[in-house]
Amino acid sequence: MKLLYTVNSPYARKVRIVATEKHIDLVLEEVVLTAPDCPVKQYNPLGKVPVLVLDDGDSLYDSRVIVEYLDNRTPLAHLIPQEHSSKVWVRRWEALADGVCDAVVAIVMEKRKATPDEMLLNKQLDKVMRGLATLEKDLDTQKWCVNNSFSLADIAVGCLLGYINLRFSGVVDLAKDYPNLQRLNEALLKRQSFIESMPVP
Repeated sequence: MKLLYTVNSPYARKVRIVATEKHIDLVLEEVVLTAPDCPVKQYNPLGKVPVLVLDDGDSLYDSRVIVEYLDNRTPLAHLIPQEHSSKVWVRRWEALADGVCDAVVAIVMEKRKATPDEMLLNKQLDKVMRGLATLEKDLDTQKWCVNNSFSLADIAVGCLLGYINLRFSGVVDLAKDYPNLQRLNEALLKRQSFIESMPVP
């Protein structure tokens, strides 16, 4: 299987971490989305990464779909719990982390315009701040996000925090304002899967 990705995509990073944690070998193909010969649209009509190209040539896209596929490839160390209630809570954490990430990405893209839309920026920033506050409160003093077990919830939050530190550190100070999330981030950065997939400044 081959993963089409960009090095700083938090969504692609989530897939790479899941593959590493599950000991699934993927061929990694870094792409440039603006390049004329970028292969992504060939496999994903939305033109987004990550895309997982399967051995039969078919493809899966959207990180949430890909990570569920990978997690069920082997019974080793399920990152999405099999028990329904725990699974729902893990996916809820993932949905919120991805949603905050979407808002950060939207801000980054808008700020690249010659005349950014201040109303849009404020709307997205409000999502970021409310989302981070909820994640901080829900984590509380727990080591991991759900049932004191490392899961996809932690991976999703960790990828969000990595992207914030990469693109948004001038706005969000994790250590000062979100100590619970900072503690989780520090624990995650000791794992090989997070070390190997670090975003590039």
